[in-house]
Amino acid sequence: MSDSMDDRDGWIWLDGALVPWREARPHVLSHGLHYGSGVFEGERIYNGRVFRLAAHSARLVRSARLVDIDLPWTREEIDTATRAVVRANGLASGYVRPLAWRGSEALGVSAIGTGVHLAIAPWEWPHYFSREARLRGIRLGMARFRRPSPESAPGESKASGLYIICTLEKDRAIKAGFDDALMLDWKGRVAEATGANIFLVIDGRLVTPRPDNFLDGITRRAVMGLARARGIEVEERDVWPDDLARASEVFLTGSASEITPVRELDGQHYQVGPLTPGLIDDFAALVLREDCEGFGESAHLADVELGKAA
Repeated sequence: MSDSMDDRDGWIWLDGALVPWREARPHVLSHGLHYGSGVFEGERIYNGRVFRLAAHSARLVRSARLVDIDLPWTREEIDTATRAVVRANGLASGYVRPLAWRGSEALGVSAIGTGVHLAIAPWEWPHYFSREARLRGIRLGMARFRRPSPESAPGESKASGLYIICTLEKDRAIKAGFDDALMLDWKGRVAEATGANIFLVIDGRLVTPRPDNFLDGITRRAVMGLARARGIEVEERDVWPDDLARASEVFLTGSASEITPVRELDGQHYQVGPLTPGLIDDFAALVLREDCEGFGESAHLADVELGKAA
């Protein structure tokens, strides 16, 4: 398989049909390419099934609605399309990227007159971070840019244009020798990494920032449920940089990163355990269950559709 994302064998679902991978191309004058007017998702395939697929599809629909994109597909239709393209590519494990964007029917700052397109592309992608990094824990730097306020942008939408600051900070962190960057919000509170939620272990409790204009991740919700099942107290609250020095363990969660321990954050060092490895094992067992699309799905799906979780 080619390293290039556009030169591969396989199939992509595009606007209602499976098309050969190399032929799934928008026009260069698509509004989404010029102005970031698109929304996307990131999903994991385990044993040929997408983990909490319905919740991901519902979040895609809600993200689109938050940026005034009217998707011409229902959540159920997106679910069906995702299953079909995963089967067509014969994937037992991997990653799925649904992407909806405004097309090339008109071009200008205004998106009036543009059509809406949807692509769903799955591929093999074992892990977001290297095996060594995940075993030892990753290193985070501190981001310079902050997550925007609700008055500036709808940060609870997984909108393409909002990720430019994440790209800038991720690249800056890698060039400085880190694996990722931790971002604060507009008030100076701890928010998230560039593509994952963050958890801290403080005095035996699991502490995570209250999602305030950033993603309330689907993996985040799953991990909170697993922790409570273990009898671990989970606290959602404002987290400030001073809290980082009080933590004994830190880890990230996300569809791409799954559960990834952090060993260093801008000079502050953490141990990888004892709580984090147990949750990693619990999550691995959860996603491999036969009913992985259904376990805990209904409650989270209802939250997404009601707007309680982005």
